[in-house]
Amino acid sequence: MSIVEDYSGDENDDEREKKEILQRMECFNRLFVAASSSIHLYYEKYISRQPYMDSKQSGETWIREILDGHESRCMINFRMSKTVFTSLLRVLETRYNLQTSRNISSTEMLGIFLYILGTGAKVFQCRERFQRSGSTISRHFATVLEKVSRMATDLIAPEDPFFSSIPEQIRNDSRYMPHFKDCIGAIDGTHIAAILPPNEQIPYIGRKGIPTQNVMAVCDFNMCFTFVMAGWEESAHDTRIFLDAIRDPKYKFPHPPNGKYYLVDSGYPQMKGYLGPYRGQRYHLPDFRRGRPVSGKEEIFNHSHSSLRSVIE
Repeated sequence: MSIVEDYSGDENDDEREKKEILQRMECFNRLFVAASSSIHLYYEKYISRQPYMDSKQSGETWIREILDGHESRCMINFRMSKTVFTSLLRVLETRYNLQTSRNISSTEMLGIFLYILGTGAKVFQCRERFQRSGSTISRHFATVLEKVSRMATDLIAPEDPFFSSIPEQIRNDSRYMPHFKDCIGAIDGTHIAAILPPNEQIPYIGRKGIPTQNVMAVCDFNMCFTFVMAGWEESAHDTRIFLDAIRDPKYKFPHPPNGKYYLVDSGYPQMKGYLGPYRGQRYHLPDFRRGRPVSGKEEIFNHSHSSLRSVIE
């Protein structure tokens, strides 16, 4: 082997050694940066612990100020009067076990819940308003929502579950009596705006171009809701929602007794206990107002049916 070849081999070994040293240094630098960042985060979270929520006015103090202040302030922030706020709080505490915890009162829990619903405030806005962490806001919102949902199940129900009497609005109106004497209410669906994460919005976006939920509701002739089913995506068909509501016992749908029925429009299936209009005939009241006079038994029926069912529209 020549001297030139020996020299070239030594040079290659030196280059490899330099590369290995540089790689080790680069790896060390990355580890050093990662360790420094971890130490900094640990210091900020567990040692420094400078409070972020440092307002002198806590959420509890702010709510007490609202409840002791002008009536309009409670209406603006919670969408209810001070008396209703206090009554609702008492009901949730006594009947649905909403309890003050070690760190937050039941009053503030309800205030957070109503403030989000009433103003559409986001979590980061509530953090500042109530001087609470985002996780605390979310957790107690969910707690109150569960209590209110249970209360809604008890309140949104027929006054008389046996439907034993003819509704006064039918009994005293010759347009409906005696033909609709066994009618106990009306069913319809509507679309209500929904707030969803961007990755979940597509099934909820329809004709209006915004996310909405398809809500089915039942009401009596006093215009009181007796059943509400919310949460379905906009794309869900009314029939699918209807059948799910009446078939699944967990929803506690107020089924019509034998011989009684609800009024439904043509978007719902014709079946026992659910009376729809004649198809292929005029039905909606505006169609009758701007057209020729009502004629024929089917149009007469549809006109009366539409007029009575309008209680839910």
